[in-house]
Amino acid sequence: MTRFLFRLCLVIAASIAIAVAVLNGGEVAIELAFARLKSPLGLALVVSFVLGLVAGLSWQMLWIGRLLRERSRLRRAVRVADGKAG
Repeated sequence: MTRFLFRLCLVIAASIAIAVAVLNGGEVAIELAFARLKSPLGLALVVSFVLGLVAGLSWQMLWIGRLLRERSRLRRAVRVADGKAG
């Protein structure tokens, strides 16, 4: 069931991305620090959304990793404290 829902979400997201790309066909100039690109507006919107999503997920993974390290440090501290108390 979860695989079906995941695949359904992927199909819906791809459909939305295609619709955005098709409905926003105008050209846009993208100026980066090292290059100037021309791209359809829809493609630029979809790429910027995906890059933002990847950046957000990366930051979230780093944050969760820090929380897990802190949790393991606290568990070790509790074990040491229980050992000294008993």
